[in-house]
Amino acid sequence: MNPGEFSMLENCRRALLGQLKFAEASLRASLQIRGFGNVTREHLERALAHIHEAYVAINELKPVRTVPQLVNDLVRIQQVCNEFRQQPPPGVTVKSLRP
Repeated sequence: MNPGEFSMLENCRRALLGQLKFAEASLRASLQIRGFGNVTREHLERALAHIHEAYVAINELKPVRTVPQLVNDLVRIQQVCNEFRQQPPPGVTVKSLRP
Protein backbone atom coordinates (compact mmCIF):
# COMPACT_ATOMS: atom_id res chain seq x y z
CA MET A 1 0.00 0.00 0.00
CA ASN A 2 1.50 3.32 -1.01
CA PRO A 3 1.42 6.39 1.28
CA GLY A 4 -1.48 7.98 -0.61
CA GLU A 5 -3.63 4.88 -0.27
CA PHE A 6 -2.74 4.57 3.40
CA SER A 7 -3.62 8.22 4.00
CA MET A 8 -6.96 7.85 2.22
CA LEU A 9 -7.76 4.70 4.22
CA GLU A 10 -6.84 6.44 7.49
CA ASN A 11 -9.07 9.40 6.59
CA CYS A 12 -11.96 7.02 5.92
CA ARG A 13 -11.32 5.22 9.22
CA ARG A 14 -11.36 8.50 11.14
CA ALA A 15 -14.55 9.62 9.40
CA LEU A 16 -16.22 6.30 10.21
CA LEU A 17 -15.15 6.51 13.85
CA GLY A 18 -16.64 10.01 14.00
CA GLN A 19 -19.91 8.71 12.60
CA LEU A 20 -19.92 5.86 15.12
CA LYS A 21 -19.33 8.30 17.99
CA PHE A 22 -22.24 10.42 16.76
CA ALA A 23 -24.47 7.33 16.48
CA GLU A 24 -23.47 6.23 19.98
CA ALA A 25 -24.27 9.64 21.43
CA SER A 26 -27.64 9.65 19.67
CA LEU A 27 -28.50 6.18 20.95
CA ARG A 28 -27.47 7.07 24.50
CA ALA A 29 -29.66 10.16 24.37
CA SER A 30 -32.54 8.06 23.04
CA LEU A 31 -32.20 5.66 25.97
CA GLN A 32 -33.11 8.55 28.29
CA ILE A 33 -36.48 9.05 26.60
CA ARG A 34 -39.28 7.25 28.43
CA GLY A 35 -42.70 6.16 27.27
CA PHE A 36 -41.94 3.89 24.31
CA GLY A 37 -41.80 0.62 26.23
CA ASN A 38 -39.27 -2.09 26.89
CA VAL A 39 -39.13 -3.40 23.32
CA THR A 40 -37.93 -0.04 22.01
CA ARG A 41 -35.34 0.20 24.78
CA GLU A 42 -34.09 -3.33 24.03
CA HIS A 43 -33.62 -2.45 20.36
CA LEU A 44 -31.74 0.72 21.28
CA GLU A 45 -29.50 -1.22 23.66
CA ARG A 46 -28.80 -3.84 21.00
CA ALA A 47 -28.00 -1.12 18.46
CA LEU A 48 -25.57 0.37 20.97
CA ALA A 49 -23.89 -3.02 21.38
CA HIS A 50 -23.49 -3.24 17.59
CA ILE A 51 -21.96 0.25 17.52
CA HIS A 52 -19.44 -0.79 20.19
CA GLU A 53 -18.58 -3.97 18.30
CA ALA A 54 -18.08 -1.99 15.07
CA TYR A 55 -15.75 0.37 16.92
CA VAL A 56 -13.69 -2.61 18.11
CA ALA A 57 -13.67 -4.12 14.61
CA ILE A 58 -12.24 -0.90 13.17
CA ASN A 59 -9.58 -0.42 15.84
CA GLU A 60 -8.41 -3.96 16.60
CA LEU A 61 -6.13 -6.05 14.45
CA LYS A 62 -7.34 -9.29 15.98
CA PRO A 63 -10.53 -11.09 14.91
CA VAL A 64 -13.76 -9.78 16.43
CA ARG A 65 -17.16 -11.39 16.88
CA THR A 66 -19.37 -11.75 13.86
CA VAL A 67 -22.86 -10.25 13.99
CA PRO A 68 -24.47 -13.68 14.65
CA GLN A 69 -21.95 -14.31 17.46
CA LEU A 70 -22.72 -10.92 19.01
CA VAL A 71 -26.47 -11.54 18.76
CA ASN A 72 -26.09 -14.98 20.36
CA ASP A 73 -24.04 -13.48 23.21
CA LEU A 74 -26.63 -10.75 23.77
CA VAL A 75 -29.49 -13.28 23.76
CA ARG A 76 -27.67 -15.44 26.31
CA ILE A 77 -27.02 -12.43 28.55
CA GLN A 78 -30.72 -11.56 28.36
CA GLN A 79 -31.67 -15.14 29.29
CA VAL A 80 -29.35 -15.10 32.32
CA CYS A 81 -30.77 -11.75 33.44
CA ASN A 82 -34.33 -13.06 33.08
CA GLU A 83 -33.48 -16.18 35.09
CA PHE A 84 -31.87 -14.06 37.79
CA ARG A 85 -34.94 -11.78 38.01
CA GLN A 86 -37.20 -14.81 38.50
CA GLN A 87 -35.27 -15.98 41.55
CA PRO A 88 -36.54 -14.90 44.97
CA PRO A 89 -34.39 -12.44 46.91
CA PRO A 90 -31.84 -13.92 49.33
CA GLY A 91 -33.45 -14.98 52.60
CA VAL A 92 -36.95 -15.31 51.14
CA THR A 93 -38.46 -18.77 51.25
CA VAL A 94 -40.97 -19.63 48.55
CA LYS A 95 -43.58 -22.14 49.67
CA SER A 96 -45.08 -24.53 47.20
CA LEU A 97 -48.85 -24.39 46.70
CA ARG A 98 -48.97 -28.19 46.48
CA PRO A 99 -50.17 -30.04 49.60
